[in-house]
Amino acid sequence: MPSTIGVLKPHISINVRNVERSIAFYRQMLGIEPSKVRTGYAKFDIQNPPLNLALNEVADLTGAGALSHLGFQVASTDDVLAIRKEWAEAGLITRDEMDTNC
Repeated sequence: MPSTIGVLKPHISINVRNVERSIAFYRQMLGIEPSKVRTGYAKFDIQNPPLNLALNEVADLTGAGALSHLGFQVASTDDVLAIRKEWAEAGLITRDEMDTNC
């Protein structure tokens, strides 16, 4: 990625069967509270090592697997658009999910 992009930290989103039980597990493992919790979703904003960890509740993981998606948390929408442009110019296929907030 170009040095002008404000990458803040890697982002990992995983599917879990029960978000409340998973919150309890990661709270104990990481020693921090989730930064965001809503029905079927939680996010831990880990500082050391830097990581944005999201938990998505999926009742039936058959076929879905544990990994939902990977990414980079960046500073702004402009950074997302700049990365998308650079990747497209390099011949990579990109898929837009505008107005998405993990």
